[in-house]
Amino acid sequence: MDPRTPTIVQPRRSQDRALPLIDAPVAGQRDLRPGLSGLSSDALRDWFSQRGEPSYRARQLVDQLWSGRAVSFAEMRTLPAGVRAALDAEFRLDTVADTAVRPADEGLTEKALHILDDGRTIESVLMRYPARGLRRERATICISSQAGCAVGCPFCATGELGFWRDLSTAEIVDQVRFWSRRLAADGRRVTNVVFMGMGEPLLNAETVLEAAAALSDPQRFGLGARHITISTSGVLPGIERLSALAPQYTLAVSLHAARAGLRDVLVPLNRRWPAEEVVEAATRYADATGRRVTYEYVMIAGINDTPDDAAQTAALLRGRLAHVNLIPMNPVAHTPWQPSDAGRIEAFAGVL
Repeated sequence: MDPRTPTIVQPRRSQDRALPLIDAPVAGQRDLRPGLSGLSSDALRDWFSQRGEPSYRARQLVDQLWSGRAVSFAEMRTLPAGVRAALDAEFRLDTVADTAVRPADEGLTEKALHILDDGRTIESVLMRYPARGLRRERATICISSQAGCAVGCPFCATGELGFWRDLSTAEIVDQVRFWSRRLAADGRRVTNVVFMGMGEPLLNAETVLEAAAALSDPQRFGLGARHITISTSGVLPGIERLSALAPQYTLAVSLHAARAGLRDVLVPLNRRWPAEEVVEAATRYADATGRRVTYEYVMIAGINDTPDDAAQTAALLRGRLAHVNLIPMNPVAHTPWQPSDAGRIEAFAGVL
């Protein structure tokens, strides 16, 4: 396929409805121990060194932490009992708990509702893609970076919930560890991670970058950086931070409109960081990394799907290392908007 050809994404049925979210904190005492998976390899080595333990103990712990073989410290039999007790006293092995898992698409998609220690809830999604032609089977995990979202895009169910708080590094990566354990039971593994769940990743940029580093570290989760996508609705300082670091992650920008007035409505952050500035910053990221930037465009009937909208989008992205994903809107309860029909989307793609 011509790399300039837009991709028309067929939405999965499971995304039409969100799992019910629990707004009220659960009664009980909070567990304030930090999550173990949020510690760097150096921090773990320091922890063992301070206790007079040999450095290889850190390697033993890392292997069991990231492989998912142990679901409690007590099961880490390669570590001395005293070390296991000390770890359990200071850290949590898991910071997210699964309270509901809902399958859809004949089992190709599963959505999990996780409860945090303060009673807030977040979602993560497993999307399985069977092998097709030369493409191998994939298992993509869509993870949350915040509990709730402050951006307030009107077509997004999460935006309607409001913002509660940022997630910690451990709370982010533990979503992936949860799915990794489930996949391992079937002899499968996580192949891709996308930061496209609840929240705006680059409004929690440093923590998201720490989580992405943990996931791509060969000594920890070991997922290739090119298999990680960080999405943003256009947080300019966060994109500039990525450009300075120049990792090999895929950057995805939620564009949804090229017209300033319309994008102000669809993506309220546009009032602070206009699309033109965001695209320029994303282009600098592409220049720094050699990685093509993905622009997500949710197609909303009668709102942003006209030939003129397509022409303005093409003009904005012309000559850039870019790819456009056209995504039919998933209907949500709080708006009467509906997805564009297939003919409208095909016509839009033709103009692009």
